[in-house]
Amino acid sequence: MPNYSYTAKSIDNKIKSGTLVADDLHDLSKILKNDGLFLVKVNLKEEKNSKSFDFSFSSKVSSAEKIMFTKNLSIMLSTGLSFVKSFDVLARQAKNKRMKSALISIRDQVNKGASMSSALVGFPDIFSDFFMSMIKVGEEAGTSEEVLRILTFQLEKEHRLKSEVQGAMIYPVIVLSLMLGVGIIIAIFVLPKLKEFFAGMSAEIPFYTKMLINFGDFSKQQWPLLVMTPIILVFLALWAIKTPTGKWFKDTVLLKTPIFSSFVKKNNCAILIRSLSSLLGSGVSLTESLRVAVGTVGNIYFKGAVTNALEQVKKGKSLSESLGLYKDIFPFGAIEMIEVGEETGKTSTVLKNLADFYEDEVISATAKLSATVEPILIIFLGVTVGFFAFSIIEPMYSSLGAIQ
Repeated sequence: MPNYSYTAKSIDNKIKSGTLVADDLHDLSKILKNDGLFLVKVNLKEEKNSKSFDFSFSSKVSSAEKIMFTKNLSIMLSTGLSFVKSFDVLARQAKNKRMKSALISIRDQVNKGASMSSALVGFPDIFSDFFMSMIKVGEEAGTSEEVLRILTFQLEKEHRLKSEVQGAMIYPVIVLSLMLGVGIIIAIFVLPKLKEFFAGMSAEIPFYTKMLINFGDFSKQQWPLLVMTPIILVFLALWAIKTPTGKWFKDTVLLKTPIFSSFVKKNNCAILIRSLSSLLGSGVSLTESLRVAVGTVGNIYFKGAVTNALEQVKKGKSLSESLGLYKDIFPFGAIEMIEVGEETGKTSTVLKNLADFYEDEVISATAKLSATVEPILIIFLGVTVGFFAFSIIEPMYSSLGAIQ
């Protein structure tokens, strides 16, 4: 049996390294998952020219590419094309180098007799735990085509949700970036010349105009600092929110802020319920579905709720009863609807309908948030432009009046 040298990460982001003997990558990943670890890097020690697969820093494969891959694979299999031939065609069509390399590797492993699910284990940066679990269920039940159709639907829903949210953020980012750019140009090029003009006129300059002129002098002399400071602050902020403390702070603020609270709850609830619906509908047990669904939500409070619910379900409690302890983070009516699904024996169907409802709610909330932010930004932009204009024009009129 192959001897693997691995690097794995726990749920609380602790890194562990070691060696293990396993049948293949899928078996290795399964052993680590039983210990609460997720595979990050693996090296096959028995081979002289061993390949090291580092999953942490590879080029990112977009959601659109994953959707196209899943949809095309489903269509190819439905026409009777074999897995090997399908992956061969998809590999040649792939434009992303990382995706192409992964598909070629999967094709070769499947050609040697490995299952598709075991071949996917080597690429956790592309195929999520949820994706691999669904594929494994399809293989075991002989319903790979149906599972791929469900996966395509799931990925399309997630992609639509993310696109709507990202689209709502584009306008504010563009406006703020333009304001910053105009401010820098005025500070570096316009204000220093105004200083010379006012000095020559011996005019009385208001304090707010002096503030702008002093800022212009500082900007002209220290422009590298002015440019680098925002960039450094952004990188520090991005680094900070990836730390456990930073993530806790970000998730807490978003969940407690009235403007964003409802949006965050509905967004995470939609993603969680959609995942559970797809897994349960494919025949995955409730405990396994909850274990996989933990990785689909981003908010730490929802992760904690699902993790604790999993432990309660293992003890024999129902899903609604287990999640009922966290009604403060779930949207109103979600737990009650899950309970109805359990009582009628249609949990998967109820969850699917709930997911559709909350996804529509998130899209609607995104549109409302965007509509609220736009006039605020316009007002802010108008006030800023007015301040700059007044600070420059008012002393100029005073100077001209003094001359007359």
